[in-house]
Amino acid sequence: MIIKKYTGKTEDEATSKAREDLGPSVVIMNVKTISKGKFIFKRTSYEVTAAIEEDSAPKAKAEKAPQKMPASVNTAISAYREQGAKEPKVRPSEGVIKEALDRQKNTAQGMELREKEDDPTPKPGEDLEQRIDHLQHFLEKQFEERPREDGSGGSVKKDSGKDGSSQKGMQILRAIYGALMENEVDEKYANMLVDEIAPTITPTSNLDNILSNVYQKLILKFGQPKAISLKGRKPKVVFFIGPTGVGKTTTIAKIASHYKVGQGKNVALATSDTYRIAATDQLQIYANILGIPMTVVYSADELNEALRNYHDYDMVLVDTAGFSHKNKTQRQELSDLMGGLDDTYDRESYLVISATTKYRDLSEIVDSYKEIAKEYKLIFTKLDETLSYGNLFNIRMRTGADMSYLTMGQNVPDDIEIFNAQRIVKHLLGGK
Repeated sequence: MIIKKYTGKTEDEATSKAREDLGPSVVIMNVKTISKGKFIFKRTSYEVTAAIEEDSAPKAKAEKAPQKMPASVNTAISAYREQGAKEPKVRPSEGVIKEALDRQKNTAQGMELREKEDDPTPKPGEDLEQRIDHLQHFLEKQFEERPREDGSGGSVKKDSGKDGSSQKGMQILRAIYGALMENEVDEKYANMLVDEIAPTITPTSNLDNILSNVYQKLILKFGQPKAISLKGRKPKVVFFIGPTGVGKTTTIAKIASHYKVGQGKNVALATSDTYRIAATDQLQIYANILGIPMTVVYSADELNEALRNYHDYDMVLVDTAGFSHKNKTQRQELSDLMGGLDDTYDRESYLVISATTKYRDLSEIVDSYKEIAKEYKLIFTKLDETLSYGNLFNIRMRTGADMSYLTMGQNVPDDIEIFNAQRIVKHLLGGK
């Protein structure tokens, strides 16, 4: 593992230096704000701690993921719902949309990792040591109060000497393993991580060293998140696939709002979800509020025809029907739709799955959709409905697919963020 620090006048500048030096696979471990001077002479710079596995790919320019999301359009959406209209009769003007959006733009400048009052996520300026401080306390209590294995009772004392230090290191590792298991990390992946860390434990290793090593390993395994890229030919065709009820349509509305209103991109919507009652009506409501076109398609030919009408658009987001991964007929229909896309279009696929689904079922789902999409990125929804985030790590390890977005509620365009490895790893290690 290679760990380096880079400084810059802005966070983006420091991050760019890290990516230029270590390549696109670099993982940002920590961002620290450095202030020098006082009052009007105060100068601020940023220090980025970056890490990468030694055998990672060679240098390449990294693609910058969108980091901003406009303020809520819930006011406009609620107004339509109160009217009880399935499809608004009048498309709101840009002025109406802007008025609904501008109220919070000064304080909510986009798809950022929101730091709510009750959000335990450490602030960007904190050191790595500060990030794991409360985890250290949690694990110290866990392994120091554990009864002796010889049955003599009492707590485990802090041993001294070479053998004692090694024994203490193993106790720490067992405590970390227990935290992972409590968060429903699959036993196979928890054992794999422990096997990688165990050889690095020395007589001088303490809780801080071991926990930092585990923390960094987990972040590197999650990798750098990948958001939708608009590079390449227009329009970029983005398929959203996944089982029924995971929130694909709402997720599409959030992302469409980000690119349309937040970045001023030309966005169009298409849906092939003709199975679910009112599915097209729901998407049409979002389309009308945002002032963007929406088309219903029943086949690959109809999708290609619609795309020809959107030839000057930046992106077309395609909602697909959710179905059981065991339904072979619907699986084939989706495969035909995606496989029949004209080769002249660049495409991306995002598998939308719920963090509340059992790992055994998720395993079958991701394997099934792999046969359809070949390659996809992962969007996890409903993080607000679960206390265990182990499935995020399990599915990342099982599929090797890039993490992209996380959602945690129904509000559009809020309740969505680009995957934050630091926050998720902290949670996996016992931090709440």
